[in-house]
Amino acid sequence: MSETSDLIKLYSTRILALAAEIPHLGRLGAPQASVKKRSPLCGSTVTVDLSLKDGRVVDFAQEVKACALGQASAAVLGEVVIGRTPEELEAAASALESMLKQDGPVPPAPFDGYEALLPAREFKNRHASILLSVQAAAEAARQAAA
Repeated sequence: MSETSDLIKLYSTRILALAAEIPHLGRLGAPQASVKKRSPLCGSTVTVDLSLKDGRVVDFAQEVKACALGQASAAVLGEVVIGRTPEELEAAASALESMLKQDGPVPPAPFDGYEALLPAREFKNRHASILLSVQAAAEAARQAAA
């Protein structure tokens, strides 16, 4: 396959649609935890604010300055983050990293929307941007629970 056709496959209509509709954009006024993550390779940044109640995410916002893949990943997270536990977010971050870096399976539901990012496996320089939002959410949830 040519590099051009690989890029077309990578930036699918689904990826671009996800990137255009990121849930929970912005910042929270008084979060229990805030975490900012940056990819040194591409400069993408994600800041996550969240609050927990009874061990589950009840309030969430994210500021996303990333490529379309990072934005799509943030959209997948934003669709399912409310109601998740810190452990579920940690497991999702690990599963997504495994999917990208070790050809692992797609993360299980409710995080199975990350399946849209399977073509990014071949683009190692994009992995860090894709992982930013879920890693930041997992870290913020750990901080809020502590």
